Amino acid sequence: MTKTNTANTLAACQALDQEDPLRSLRDLFQVPESMIYLDGNSLGVLPKATPTRVAAAVTKEWGQDLIQSWNSAGWFQMPLQVGNKIARLIGAKDDEVVAADSTSINLYKVLSAALSISQADHPKKKIILSERTNFPTDLYIAEALCKERGFSLKLVEAEALQTALQQDVAVLMLTHVNYRTGAMLNMKAMTASAHRVGALTVWDLAHSAGAVPVDLNGSQADFAVGCGYKYLNGGPGAPAFVWVHPKHTDRFWQPLSGWWGHAAPFEFTPDYKPAAGISRYQCGTQPVLSLTALDTALDVFLEVEKLGGMQALRNKSLALTGLFMNLVQAELAGHGFGIATPHEENLRGSQVSLTRSEGAYAIVQALIARSVIGDFRAGDGKSQPDILRFGLTPLYTRFVDVWHAVQHLKEVMDSGEWQQPRFSHKNTVT
Repeated sequence: MTKTNTANTLAACQALDQEDPLRSLRDLFQVPESMIYLDGNSLGVLPKATPTRVAAAVTKEWGQDLIQSWNSAGWFQMPLQVGNKIARLIGAKDDEVVAADSTSINLYKVLSAALSISQADHPKKKIILSERTNFPTDLYIAEALCKERGFSLKLVEAEALQTALQQDVAVLMLTHVNYRTGAMLNMKAMTASAHRVGALTVWDLAHSAGAVPVDLNGSQADFAVGCGYKYLNGGPGAPAFVWVHPKHTDRFWQPLSGWWGHAAPFEFTPDYKPAAGISRYQCGTQPVLSLTALDTALDVFLEVEKLGGMQALRNKSLALTGLFMNLVQAELAGHGFGIATPHEENLRGSQVSLTRSEGAYAIVQALIARSVIGDFRAGDGKSQPDILRFGLTPLYTRFVDVWHAVQHLKEVMDSGEWQQPRFSHKNTVT
């Protein structure tokens, strides 16, 4: 354990905030004054511009113009419009991304397409390979498709992925930043390894889009999906997004062949003709009000581009997460905490995950009672420990927020406050 040094003092953190080239971005968000919000990797903070914009969509576009707004307000084009904004954050080009549906539904679409391509090109490949600690819904979707299509799902630890990439692997399905640990995979290297054995890649960007630089085209990835309500701040249940490498988009239908993915939806033909390109990855009518909120939230990133772009966000993210880990080591020695997040900067996303053999859930609840908002992720009682998870969103998180959060955690532990029975009561959502 290290000792507190001058770089980890409150005064030093205040100085870092003053010097932060991104400090003005916090003013674009409605961050509760009394709250230290470290859960932007679950639900992003409300942008100040969103209520006015959504209210206009409700009162003017819906309330007055009604169905005319499909044309006059561009409702029908919104999935591609929003997708083009997201594309700038993930190394994609215009008209390669569409905002639609949920991450799970989009994963079903792209994984189905990937399996169809693999079956056509390599019919003997029958394995979907993934990380054992991948987000469960990703594994559930893969499991269902395996049963439906005659494939098998193989799960290994992250360090065994390279070895497990054999000639029988059809698709490598990975999450770029692990939801539990915050560990980040090397997308370019893993994709190259998959391609060497003739496998396709499907990437989940739920915990990276908007927080860390992503280069889908530069990495030669095949498919990607991601979330609109975490680091992109689109609000609860915001539409997700889907990207498909242009060389794949027109090869196969995605299985949810709804009318919004039709080449000519308003001809109302009984037979399906898929639209060209990424538009075919839409299904039914998209949620216009939610798309409006996400569209507005993404305008924040236009301001980020003026201040150094995604690399500037990444630099601040690394500084925030590094500070958090240093403070935990300095201030919480002897309290039984481990740090699951890699210390190596190239190996971590924008969160810090702590482990503790006892009381992780109660400790998180004690912090929440102090308005320090993180979350808890349960382990399996074996190789996966319980996680106290803190998402550090560089758009609005300050260095002093990190300092105060760790001080609160220290007080919770020093006092034994977390042992109060009320903090052990499990809520529906943890």
